[in-house]
Amino acid sequence: MPFRVLVALTLAATFALVGAGFVVFGGDDEPAASAGPQGALRPAGIPPSDFRLTDEEGKTATLADVKGSVAIVTFLYTTCEDTCPLAAQQIRGALDDLGHDVPVIAIAVDPPRDTPERARKFLEETRLAGRMRFLTGPREELAKQWRAYGIRPQGEGFEHTAHVVLLDRRGVQRIGFPVDKLTPEALAHDVALLESEPAGRATT
Repeated sequence: MPFRVLVALTLAATFALVGAGFVVFGGDDEPAASAGPQGALRPAGIPPSDFRLTDEEGKTATLADVKGSVAIVTFLYTTCEDTCPLAAQQIRGALDDLGHDVPVIAIAVDPPRDTPERARKFLEETRLAGRMRFLTGPREELAKQWRAYGIRPQGEGFEHTAHVVLLDRRGVQRIGFPVDKLTPEALAHDVALLESEPAGRATT
């Protein structure tokens, strides 16, 4: 290889390393949300899915309650002892990392055993009372949400689909995480990413 070509390649590699170092070490002034999403993008074109369910306090909950804010939606059941408490703790950690709360909705997947009373107990045990609304209701109403989010409910001999989904300010599904891949840091990052979007406009 001619010497001048070797020198040129060496210089190019050096500049590339310097540039990479600038991206890694010189980005302190950039917000964390400037990177792409940590979760998986949901398919485009899924319309907002309205609902009319009952929370743990017996109050009616609808999609209008969270529109205008980035919101976290997950699917849990009140007698779960493993996956659901884990998802709840990851969400609580994300809110703590974020530094402020956003609307969080848990939609029941095990009717009729999921009742408002059991939902209150679940939220108290996971220290999410006042930070998450746990929605219950008739199976046919819950099933509309399961279909809208691609969720299999809890059943005899099989576990429900354990997912956490982020809605943008319009109520549109944007980013999803399977619970076994979820971390508080990644969830907080993606909430901040959606919060950084101009109101009424999706950029992810």
